Amino acid sequence: MLVTDDALVEGRDVLALALSAARGGATCVQLRLKHASARELADLARRLLTALPVPLLINDRADVALAVGAAGVHLGPDDIPVAIVRRISPAGFLIGASVGSAREVDGGRGADYWGVGPWAPTSTKGNAGQAIGADGFKRVARLAEGKPCIAIGGVRPEDVPAVIAAHGAGVAVVSGILRSEDAEAGTRLYASALARLEPRA
Repeated sequence: MLVTDDALVEGRDVLALALSAARGGATCVQLRLKHASARELADLARRLLTALPVPLLINDRADVALAVGAAGVHLGPDDIPVAIVRRISPAGFLIGASVGSAREVDGGRGADYWGVGPWAPTSTKGNAGQAIGADGFKRVARLAEGKPCIAIGGVRPEDVPAVIAAHGAGVAVVSGILRSEDAEAGTRLYASALARLEPRA
């Protein structure tokens, strides 16, 4: 999953970056722009929805996600509760929740997947908390009751095997893709690492 970031996309074409990531193997894009207004976010989301071949999630703003017809929303511990969004959303609407510790598990109940982290120290989210590593990820994943858990926060391509070994379903990446000179090539490093772990038919 590509996750966008205000600072890392500033002055760049978010649509072009997202399309490059999709070509590189990203299976989902999460539009996270904390400083954008609701209108700016909605306008950009509509452009992405028209062009992207993969699902689009909106970070934090369930209202925008529902208004534009996005595939879903990703919610943090301080956002509108998962249970409320579930009541007002249509069937098939995906809800992700950030769960970084056992204390945040209750807030993630009812979500379709959890974003678990930070896996490693990260500079793209100042309030992400301390890195939990493979052991912390595994502890949270065990509490997920079968929900897919995606590692986020400082995840590098070489971390992918450890994420999967810790019962992770995949990775969400910000700087590992957006700081690459070529977003497609940067994404492909993660996609290739995952593909090498998939069982052969």
